[in-house]
Amino acid sequence: MPEKALLVETLTQILGATERILKRFEPIKTSDDFLEDEAGLEKLDAICMQLIAIGESLKNVDKLTNKKLLPNYPAVDWKSVKGMRDIISHHYFDLNAEAVFDVCQNDIQTLKETIELIIKDAKLNV
Repeated sequence: MPEKALLVETLTQILGATERILKRFEPIKTSDDFLEDEAGLEKLDAICMQLIAIGESLKNVDKLTNKKLLPNYPAVDWKSVKGMRDIISHHYFDLNAEAVFDVCQNDIQTLKETIELIIKDAKLNV
């Protein structure tokens, strides 16, 4: 697969992950909802898996673009998104439900919209 096509495919996968996070987060009203029962814990687990996938995929985007693409889209704190992946992956048992809640409530929609813009821009430049 040519690099541009791989980049668009990777970005499309990230977009799908943001959409899954937003859908799974819909019934969550407070961070306590994640911890209240088994269903909440399952939502937390599922969202964290998507956050891991996003962070790892963004690292791949950096490799594909020699770290030159993402800085062109400053609406997202890319370092923090990739760092969230590292925290979840390596310190899962120390995971703070409030931090995940905050990211879902305040950052995922912006990430989604920015990824949509990057995909649009990448397709125009194919």
